This record gives sequence, structure tokens and C-alpha cells, in this order.
Amino acid sequence: MFAPKAQNPALAALLIVIACAFIAATTLFAKALGTDQFGPPLHPFQISFGRFLFAFLVLATAALVLRPELHRPRLRLHLARTTSGWIGVTLMFASVAYIPLADATAISFLNPVFGMILAIPLLGEKVGKWRWLAAAIAFVGAMILLRPTPASFQPAALLALGAAMALGLELSFIKKLTGREGPFTILLVNNGLGLCIAGVAASFVWSTPTLAQWALLAGIGGAMAAAQSCFVNAMARADASFVAPFSYGTLIFAAAYDIIFYKVVPDAITVLGASIIIAGALLLAWREARRVAR
Repeated sequence: MFAPKAQNPALAALLIVIACAFIAATTLFAKALGTDQFGPPLHPFQISFGRFLFAFLVLATAALVLRPELHRPRLRLHLARTTSGWIGVTLMFASVAYIPLADATAISFLNPVFGMILAIPLLGEKVGKWRWLAAAIAFVGAMILLRPTPASFQPAALLALGAAMALGLELSFIKKLTGREGPFTILLVNNGLGLCIAGVAASFVWSTPTLAQWALLAGIGGAMAAAQSCFVNAMARADASFVAPFSYGTLIFAAAYDIIFYKVVPDAITVLGASIIIAGALLLAWREARRVAR
């Protein structure tokens, strides 16, 4: 067993904010790769391959240098977690090529709601009225962001919705891994398995990236490895209920990147839908904290 870290909420909050900046950066780079900014657009399979390739290289190098204590992984559980995570990441990268970063990021915040729903059959959890209310509120926000009218409907937003579902499934498997293995073991195995899965998928659609695209792929992998490291270390230093609200800072960074690099200012619908989703997710986080406390 690994030794738990000393509790430090202030450091945990800072680490989550840093993780948010890195996560939003991965979608920014993916958007550039999915368009013709730096060469012919890359397939989402290739983008997710780059994400896992370079993240694994960063973590493997860290393992060689730091020689952390590794634990025997539960491979079947890791495989289920990584497969759902790869699907979620790939769909997310596909969506940001067509819709604003802020919209895709806000829709992805549905993943804890889907995680709650999927925990019923997968983990045998019971869901009370408050948690169902939180889910309903979040889904209302998602419907607003989908803009379900003939004039404004964004089909690509369905990709972000699918990403949220897949990442929600991943959360269920992460819950099973929590407390059983060390954070570094989880990260290394996740990215190693993800590299294998993404590599097979990318082989069917491969086109040689330009030098600039290779640099962006490396940026995605490095940023994701940094974000994951910040996240797991934050979770080790504070309760999940304390950490959860800070994770929504990703939306702020995504909106800022949209404004700076694409001159896209979030409209009223984006602000309204995102606010409702976050309100539902925060209600769910609060209810989860109360349930754990009891």
C-alpha cells in the first residue's frame, strides 16, 4: 500500500487550477490540429494517439528518473477505464474542431452526472431525489448548449455529449481504482494502455503530420500528463468535495483561449447553458459530500 499525502487544501486548490489551464490547452491544441491551421487536418484518432504517446513518454521518463514505488495493476479494471477514457478524449478532440472550446468544455462537465447514473448498475449505488435533481438541472443546461432548433442546432455538440458519457463511464472505473493503487501507477498504466489502443486506431487513418503538428501533438501529451499529475496530487491532499468546484475553472481558461486565439466571445446561450450545467454539477458534488460524511 502507498502512504497517503498530508492534507493541504490550499495547495490542492492551486494544483487543480493549474490542471484546468493544462486541460483547456489540450483542447486548444486539438482544435488547431483538427483544422487546417498548420497543415491538412488530422483525424481525431491521430490526435488522441499523440496525446497518449507523448503523455506516456513524459511519465515513463519520470519513472526512470524518480523511480517511484509501483504497485501491481488490476489490468482488467485499467483496460475498462482506459478504453472509456480513450473514447471520451477522442470524441472531445473531434468536437472542438467544429464548435467553440467553451461550448465543448461546458458539455463535458456532464461527465459526473453520467458517472452518477452509470454507478447505479456498475457500482450498485442508490441515487436519491437530490442527486436526480442535480442531473436534471445539468441536462437542461446541456439542451440549451445543444441549441436544438433547426436554425442553430450544432450536430458536433453531440460529439461533446458522447465524450461526457464516455468520461462518466471512466469515472465509475476510477472509483474502483481509488485507494487500491498509487497515483503514479494509475497514470502510467492508463497512458501505456491508452497508447496501445490509440495506436491501433490511428494506424487505419494515418497521415504524416507536419513538423508544427508534431509539436502540437507533443504539447497535448505533455499538457495532459502535467494536468493528470496535478489532479491526482490535488485529490491526495484534499477531499473530493473541496476540489470539485475548482475543476470548473477549465471553462474559464477555455473561454479565454477562444477569445485570444480565435476571437470567439461566448454568447448569452453559452453563458446560460454553462452556468446551469455547473450549477447542477455543483449540487451533485455537494450531495456527494453530504452522503460521504454520513
